[in-house]
Amino acid sequence: MKRLLGILLGCVTFANAQNDNNLKTENMVPPIAKKEAKKLEKHGDVRIDNYFWMNQRENPEVTAYLNAENAYNDKMTAHTKDFQEKLFEEMKSRIKEDDESVPYKLNGYWYITRFEKGYDYPVYSRKKSSLDASEEVMFNVNDMAKGYDYYSLGGLNVSMDNKLVAFGTDTLSRRKYTIRIKNLETGEIYSEEIKNTTGSSTWANDNKTLFYTKKDPQTLRSYRIYKHILGTDPSEDQLVYEENDDTFNTYVYKSKSRQYIIIGSHSTLTTEYRFLDADRPEEQFQVFQPRELGLEYSISHYGDHFYVVTNKDKATNFKLMKTPVTATSQENWENVIPHRDDYLLEDIDIFKDYLVVSERHNGLNTIRIIAWDGSKDAYIPFGSETYTAYTSINPDFDTDILRYSYNSLTTPTQVVDYNMNTGEKTVLKEQEVLGGKFDKENYTSERIWATAEDGTKIPVSLVYRKGIKKDGSNPLLQYAYGSYGSTIDPYFSTVRLSLLDRGFIYAIAHIRGGEYLGRQWYENGKLFTKKNTFTDFIDVSKYLIYQNYTSSDHLYAMGGSAGGLLMGAVVNMAPQLYNGVIAAVPFVDVVTTMLDDSIPLTTGEYDEWGNPNNKEYYEYMKSYSPYDNVVAQDYPNMLVTTGLHDSQVQYWEPAKWVAKLREFKTDDHVLLLHTNMDAGHGGASGRFESLKEVAEEYAFLLDLEGISE
Repeated sequence: MKRLLGILLGCVTFANAQNDNNLKTENMVPPIAKKEAKKLEKHGDVRIDNYFWMNQRENPEVTAYLNAENAYNDKMTAHTKDFQEKLFEEMKSRIKEDDESVPYKLNGYWYITRFEKGYDYPVYSRKKSSLDASEEVMFNVNDMAKGYDYYSLGGLNVSMDNKLVAFGTDTLSRRKYTIRIKNLETGEIYSEEIKNTTGSSTWANDNKTLFYTKKDPQTLRSYRIYKHILGTDPSEDQLVYEENDDTFNTYVYKSKSRQYIIIGSHSTLTTEYRFLDADRPEEQFQVFQPRELGLEYSISHYGDHFYVVTNKDKATNFKLMKTPVTATSQENWENVIPHRDDYLLEDIDIFKDYLVVSERHNGLNTIRIIAWDGSKDAYIPFGSETYTAYTSINPDFDTDILRYSYNSLTTPTQVVDYNMNTGEKTVLKEQEVLGGKFDKENYTSERIWATAEDGTKIPVSLVYRKGIKKDGSNPLLQYAYGSYGSTIDPYFSTVRLSLLDRGFIYAIAHIRGGEYLGRQWYENGKLFTKKNTFTDFIDVSKYLIYQNYTSSDHLYAMGGSAGGLLMGAVVNMAPQLYNGVIAAVPFVDVVTTMLDDSIPLTTGEYDEWGNPNNKEYYEYMKSYSPYDNVVAQDYPNMLVTTGLHDSQVQYWEPAKWVAKLREFKTDDHVLLLHTNMDAGHGGASGRFESLKEVAEEYAFLLDLEGISE
């Protein structure tokens, strides 16, 4: 401790009593960050940021402050450490440790992902032709991850001749992957290393040409597509496309038909594609349809046509069109499925005899099966009030079997094969919940509708143990995200059982900013309507209290990343509603971040939040930015988490926010900051290590409820 205090001189001050490990938590004094005024001026408006200095990642004072907050967190939660361990073991005990995926077939091989008992990482394997064939282990990630605090393997991409596999690895959690190539026949990993990539890649049909995406080393924007020839020096790789608009990202993939290499460019509002015959990788890419502001589309190949999911002609909820391969610009597009106000067309899967359409109606997933010959047009029946269903891995083109996944708040995930000819369903696997205590009949779920302040009905999915009384005494955790059109569907979670079995209700608020009720639901929760996201969440909380599901003494809120921004806004606007809040990797310093185009992902966010170089957007952002709106008032008990290497939300945002909250808040409620010094935006990399983070969060909530076992 003396050494730590020495490091902290000039940065953080502690009361002398901090050294007494036997003190009660109420007498512990939190770290007090130094204040160093930084004048930030824009559009004639001046903001003073006293904690701007925290963005110096290599500054020893910054590291010391983060370590001090971690030490304070450890002391404040010392009484829950045994409980955290119990929760961890409880969550772990529900997981089938020697589990494996349902095999899928691609190009003559069955591919399987499995876990071995006692190990954190997966084993990727395959079997030739038959599931009875001998197993070929492609990667044992447990061996590869040895010696690393963080390890991620991704982007596995097997060549057409089945002899080579390209793969990406990230050992820092900055989402900067190094691509390498392995010979699956000899086991040799070739010497060439392609660094600073997304990790994903695509083989041309010649089995020697590999296309991949590089990231800008500063902003981490995916901005260049390169072509690598097997056996050559990656420094000599040919640049085949560069995305010069810094509000766009780019990526490359192969069509399901395997006939085309496709380059995509996208921003929040606009997309553009290029395509190349996969048999002729030496040729030039051809533009599919030049970008037009506000025109969004995606493409799939089938026969002599490309099929296009698009918002063309003000199709807010998207429609399906097609165009000949030889004439792809939009004047040649013709309708296949027209736009509908009450159905959001999300995606398609193409098979030899069937078109499968993934849609969303009244918030619920639907899967529509259409025969190309017109003999069938029907929806797969699900018959539940609230659930999640989506098409799964379907790489095989010439098959009548559609694989999809289904789960609900009370039903573990099922992998289902659906015969599109006969309508027969075969459940290949249902997620096993071990531990001996789970029975889906002990839980119930429902969907209710809260009324927002502007009269809009906000859907809410709830799950809880049967038998609870709506008397206001139930602890309730309310979760939401509410940005980028990303929808949080009602999904099953084994870890969540640790809350439900201790009396918690779990609620997902489907607030504006997602696409739960269609594209307009998203449009009404972004840019100049962003505050709808925050007021929706608050109005859901008020409704849950009014309906006696809970009370403000027992209501908790949680969100991460952009959902952490939601948490920051909510505690500024209505702190009295919540007893506790968890903000995970929260995006809370909106104005400063969006003004800094050197920070990863900033320029690509303008269509979501607005560009604060425009005065109107600046003023609107400033009016809700959590960091800028901290005031002298009581705040709820709060746990804030972040990762030092986070590439999405930089660690200094939550660190600054906590420091400012400590300065202004007028209460004696708990405020904790935990920085994972080894991880990034997604947290720990191992399947069990990540459970420790969940156990910490749940112990925080349960401790506030006085539950310790």
